[in-house]
Formats: sequence, C-alpha cells, structure tokens
Amino acid sequence: MTLPQFYVDDLIKRAVSEDINYMDVTTDFLIDENQTTTARFLSKDEGVLAGLEIALRVFTLLDSSVRFTVHKKDGDEVRRGDLIAEISGPTRALLKGERTALNLVQHMSGIATATRKCVERVEGTKATIADTRKTLPGLRPLQKYAVLCGGGRNHRYNLSDAAMLKDNHIDAYGSLTKAVEALRAKAGHMLKIEVETRSLEELDEALAVGADVIMLDNMDYDTMKEAVRRTNGRALLEASGNVTLENIRQVAECGVDLISLGALTHSVTCFDISMKID
Repeated sequence: MTLPQFYVDDLIKRAVSEDINYMDVTTDFLIDENQTTTARFLSKDEGVLAGLEIALRVFTLLDSSVRFTVHKKDGDEVRRGDLIAEISGPTRALLKGERTALNLVQHMSGIATATRKCVERVEGTKATIADTRKTLPGLRPLQKYAVLCGGGRNHRYNLSDAAMLKDNHIDAYGSLTKAVEALRAKAGHMLKIEVETRSLEELDEALAVGADVIMLDNMDYDTMKEAVRRTNGRALLEASGNVTLENIRQVAECGVDLISLGALTHSVTCFDISMKID
C-alpha cells in the first residue's frame, strides 16, 4: 500500500506549520544557514517499523537538498540500537523537522508493533486482526497503513465503504431485519452489510436476513463458540469488544474469522526512536 503523496505532503505541511509557525527562534538565531550535517535515526525499542518514508519526507519538504541513506524499511523488525536511516543536509532543516518526523514514525511504528504482537498471538487459528474507525482525526490513512505494516488488515476506511448496522442504528430504526431489508432495497449490489449483534437471538436474525458479516459484540467465549456453530460459514464472524493482548488467543480459538481492536489506533504506545546529529 502506498499513500497518496498529496495527502502525505498536506499533512506534513500542516504539522510543520503548527510547530514552526513563522520561525524557529532557537535554530534560526543559532545555526548558520550554510551549515550542513548528518543525523541518524536510531531505534531505542524493539518492534516493527512503519512510517519511515513519511518521516523522511518532512526533511525534503523543508529543504529539497536533504539526502538519505535508508537501512530499514517499513514492516521490518528492529531492535534497540539499530541504525534505521542517515539524513544529510542543511542543519537548519534537520533541526526544524526533527520533532515532526519523529512524532510520525514513532506513532506509526507503535501501531505496527502492537498489531504484530496481536497477529503473532493468534497464529495457528483462522482469525485475522483488523483495526476500526477509532482513529485520530486527520491521521486515519497513516494509522491504517501502519496496521498493514504490522501484518493486520483494515476494516472500513470510512462510512461509505460498507453498511454497518450498530446497536444505535438498529434501535433507532426499530428492527434488525427491517433495517437490513431497507438497506438492500436502496444500496447498490456491491455494498456489503455488517450487523452488530449482542445475543444469539440477534445472531439468528442476522443470519436469517442474509447479513454478509456479523459482529459478535462483547460476547463471552462460550457464546462466541455457539455463534460459530450456528453460523456454519454462512457469514463472516467478527469478534469485537474488550479484546486485549492477554485474551486475544482465547477469542481466536472460538473460531471467529476476524478480531477487530480499536486499541490498535486510539491508545497505542509510541515506539521510541531518536535522532542524533554526528
């Protein structure tokens, strides 16, 4: 997956403008405009790298003469002390871009690392790991890209990708069955419909009306196992709600097809990377 350059550049420009405003008083007053230097991105953590090219783009937008030597790529596993990249160019550009570049690559690598841990925990089961729409405003493409770097899959990118009937939709419309039927009557033939269910009775109703994907929301292990038995392959089953790294293996062993976790994007810990000037 390659993110559109116009999106990446627009995001970086807004981030840099927020940080620098009209000048960097420390760098602009101290560093000669003709001074050049080399800096290194070093890993201070262990996990999966994501967002390196996006981070490096920060520097070339500040000064097109900046050059890189890349030693790791997105999706690579890195260890403490690993040299990730070397950046050479005007010292002012490197200092001004440092924080924005590190914020991006640290956040994205944190997501990729958390995703990889979940993927590894469910190995040997049929379950795949997916994200949700619980992303930070303006950063969704970056965050979903990072999930892919970690070996996960993307759920809906936005509300237009697929129809997803959650509890509030069903309660507002008044009937799960009627809501699905109304969607099928109005939506195009390419649109898939997912239904969130809170009980086995709702599962049976979703199956009867022909839902493509059924979410098992906050169900216990025994209920999920029974849901898998009743479904018998007639729809994809997605487990969601209160899933953690500690219990994700047990959820996967219930036989679900997909496990979605909002925590991959909304509350992930940043991956520690530093930039050191030689």
